Amino acid sequence: MMQMLAAGGMPILFDNLRSADTNNPRGYFEWEPAKRLLEQPASIAQAEGKAVKVISSLLFALPPQYSYRIIFMRRPLAEVVRSQAAMIQKLGTKGAGLEDEAMIRVLAAHLKQVEMWLSGRKSVSFCFVEYHGVLADPAAESRRIAEFLDTPLDIDSMARQVDSSLYYVRLPACAGKNSYLRSQKRRPRAQRQIW
Repeated sequence: MMQMLAAGGMPILFDNLRSADTNNPRGYFEWEPAKRLLEQPASIAQAEGKAVKVISSLLFALPPQYSYRIIFMRRPLAEVVRSQAAMIQKLGTKGAGLEDEAMIRVLAAHLKQVEMWLSGRKSVSFCFVEYHGVLADPAAESRRIAEFLDTPLDIDSMARQVDSSLYYVRLPACAGKNSYLRSQKRRPRAQRQIW
């Protein structure tokens, strides 16, 4: 998503402290102060007029005196859990130590809290973007994002950033657009990135 926004002409706030790696060969587009919003919420003022990646658990720390447009990327939770496990294994680190089903339940409860928070904030407008929707029709999703941001962006350049070869963890229920649309009724989804 960050590559899409940057290619479209949206200014991005990031610091390049986390380098591209085998898990994310095109880079992370992270801004270190965003990880410390709980301790330093005022730092978000530096993001005015820019896109910045913020994980969902830190959205609650956004100061209410600003207005926000949040693009919330959602993906089937089973894929999120398996993708995170694969990344943790590659890095040789430890995860939460929960079984997949337990982790899915924890994430689903967290998402419910986030969605309630988003709906209850007057200073927040938000747009849910489905991971599989972006893969299936990047041009349509790019147009929708530009409309939501109310910013003239280069839609073709945004759409060209979508690279399905980076979709490493594929679940059979999510293969293909029609199958994914059917699965939405059964499986909770999670964000990968928040802007």
